[in-house]
Amino acid sequence: MRGLQLLVDLVTSMDHQERLDQWLSDWFQRGDKNQDGKMSFQEVQRLLHLMNVEMDQEYAFSLFQAADTSQSGTLEGEEFVQFYKALTKRAEVQELFESFSADGQKLTLLEFLDFLREKQKERDCTSELALELIDRYEPSDSGKLRHVLSMDGFLSYLCSKDGDIFNPACLPIYQDMTQPLNHYFICSSHNTYLVGDQLCGQSSVEGYIRALKRGCRCVEVDVWDGPSGEPVVYHGHTLTSRILFKDVVATVAQYAFQTSDYPVILSLETHCSWEQQQTMARHLTEILGEQLLSTTLDGVLPTQLPSPEELRRKILVKGKKLTLEEDLEYEEEEAEPELEESELALESQFETEPEPQEQNLQNKDKKKKSKPILCPALSSLVIYLKSVSFRSFTHSKEHYHFYEISSFSETKAKRLIKEAGNEFVQHNTWQLSRVYPSGLRTDSSNYNPQELWNAGCQMVAMNMQTAGLEMDICDGHFRQNGGCGYVLKPDFLRDIQSSFHPEKPISPFKAQTLLIQVISGQQLPKVDKTKEGSIVDPLVKVQIFGVRLDTARQETNYVENNGFNPYWGQTLCFRVLVPELAMLRFVVMDYDWKSRNDFIGQYTLPWTCMQQGEPAPLTPGQYPSSGCLPNAVLLPLPGYRHIHLLSKDGISLRPASIFVYICIQEGLEGDES
Repeated sequence: MRGLQLLVDLVTSMDHQERLDQWLSDWFQRGDKNQDGKMSFQEVQRLLHLMNVEMDQEYAFSLFQAADTSQSGTLEGEEFVQFYKALTKRAEVQELFESFSADGQKLTLLEFLDFLREKQKERDCTSELALELIDRYEPSDSGKLRHVLSMDGFLSYLCSKDGDIFNPACLPIYQDMTQPLNHYFICSSHNTYLVGDQLCGQSSVEGYIRALKRGCRCVEVDVWDGPSGEPVVYHGHTLTSRILFKDVVATVAQYAFQTSDYPVILSLETHCSWEQQQTMARHLTEILGEQLLSTTLDGVLPTQLPSPEELRRKILVKGKKLTLEEDLEYEEEEAEPELEESELALESQFETEPEPQEQNLQNKDKKKKSKPILCPALSSLVIYLKSVSFRSFTHSKEHYHFYEISSFSETKAKRLIKEAGNEFVQHNTWQLSRVYPSGLRTDSSNYNPQELWNAGCQMVAMNMQTAGLEMDICDGHFRQNGGCGYVLKPDFLRDIQSSFHPEKPISPFKAQTLLIQVISGQQLPKVDKTKEGSIVDPLVKVQIFGVRLDTARQETNYVENNGFNPYWGQTLCFRVLVPELAMLRFVVMDYDWKSRNDFIGQYTLPWTCMQQGEPAPLTPGQYPSSGCLPNAVLLPLPGYRHIHLLSKDGISLRPASIFVYICIQEGLEGDES
């Protein structure tokens, strides 16, 4: 394990040049079919197909001959490196480099400084910063001594984190972490114990390990009576396998704070007898020890929820809690389908046709007779997150407290957003809400969390084992702020008197226009590696997710037979009314005229975390062809950025990337166009 960890650390700590060297070495090994340390032209041709390149044979042979300085008819070592450089020469970067270089060979300190200020929007850039970047990215020692940047160093800078689309300032914890918990979006998992589907899937502590290591701060635990007096965790009334509750607690104790120091919430769905509830309480207390929050902070009666900062390295229990009444009756949470109904298929009827209040009251007595009484020992561990039934926003305001939390099915939450969006927003300014996927999602599919975040819902639970667009949005959203699992909500979602309505957003006085030129792609992987000689026809799709009026998508044309260095040079334009809630997703697809386009890679990030270019005066003829910048008086110059693609599972596909320039133009107040 130590050896594997050392290898992982070695790879993740590589800089751009080291990654490139390793990548070239790997390709050389794959191309050198007879493993003689040399590469013939026939082997080079085979390698080009492996690298997703369709190239004219005569042109490829000319590059081969130029690199073969020893005239041996083969390429070795540095010759192969030179062949690769010729193969990957990027005209668009060379042109940009030469536009700032007086001699076309190097960028002096002042020339590089001009580029950083004019093109990369580094307004406060100093000579010291430029020198630091030269020292970091210039490969030649002589260049570093002379304080100049070669073409190789310039490209290395553009491909680095300093040239990434994600603003480095948003990578560490940069937000105020001292506000009440209800002021944050909280990365949350649904049925965390499952690593497969909801009916027959495997339950495993691995689900908790994966969720916690990716920054999840709220995990779900469904607990049932088990053999030998030990509670078990599984999806009730299904064929999913079972794991011991104490093993889940031990796993949480071990992994809770490996990725983030901020509090972890255990969302308990308890179906156990009194005796096994006592066992649950004992395991929580003994295994978690000092990590478990078992009293209010400093023993003081709170007036609002504590902050993530105050709860550092603490584990909180969310669940039902006994009232102060002498008979120890407790309020029923509006539970998830598996708690209320043994038949999952009944959920749709339950959600679309809510029972009248009278029928609810009749059922309440039946439920109390059939359900075990809540054990005081377990109840006492619920401090700030008491689960309560949601009846109406008015009822919550009149009867509930800030330390109580209601759960909503996705269907009910979406209906409330449409019917009473502003009330939902105001509700979420003082009380936590948890939203969970429909019980009909037996395949562990996900909903789009964006619609729920738009209303300020803090804990939008996801089936984290299921990759796809929805998890891309979730991962992209929580990539910011140190990946700590907490993201501060915009101010209009924290104001208790907010007038914001997610379905009818405010007038666009903060509206912004995004201009993206999709320039080129680099080393895009094959979609189907089983098809011999298959070359991708890549296109780039750009998607905006936010309030309904902002949700949009556009795409480039496809480039035929080139996944190695495709060039698009197309401009896309978007107008966004509520940028504080918008997510931006780049998807590279392989065009297929016979069927659906195949996924190649993606990258998703919050709108507010983009690096952008510098505005410049608009001159006639500079409007983009889409004509979607009416009434604008400025058009930004490009901020050049690389977007490093991720796989369906969120794994890096380096060196696969797309090269863009982006700029954001503030909308004009009162511009309703």
